[in-house]
Amino acid sequence: MTVSIVVAIAENNAIGKNNELLWHLPTDLKHFKQLTSGHTIIMGRKTFDSIGKPLPNRRNIVITRSNSLEIPGAEVVNNIDQALALCTAEKEVFIVGGAEIYRQAMDKTDKIYLTTVHAGFEGDAYFPEIDRKKWEEVDNEPHQPDEKNNLAYTFSTLLRK
Repeated sequence: MTVSIVVAIAENNAIGKNNELLWHLPTDLKHFKQLTSGHTIIMGRKTFDSIGKPLPNRRNIVITRSNSLEIPGAEVVNNIDQALALCTAEKEVFIVGGAEIYRQAMDKTDKIYLTTVHAGFEGDAYFPEIDRKKWEEVDNEPHQPDEKNNLAYTFSTLLRK
């Protein structure tokens, strides 16, 4: 099983503020949907709350400290290891946030689908620093602002060395 992170970060690693995204890039949302559709996504409860419902055409696993939380349409577990244990038969699973889940998953991750938004943002949630000595960039696709996306951004794929 390949464990992959999907994340969009600002140049200062900010990923969110007040449990919301910091930008609206329709092309990045489409990219996320293309990557994760038909697969399992693993997220923390706060990320799930910000989305508001299980994402369609995906198996949704939500990590929470609560032992009583039930979410219709999602599986609920208490930690990243429990979440991954449910996915052993799968080819690729996707960790989709938030900051604490990304931190817990970094050492277990094989691949990072990284969108870098070329701007700085003030956030209260940040992606952990990527140690570039441990990762090899195998794909890089820069995009300039256009009529739908008001910021420059780059899609990258990183593989653990």
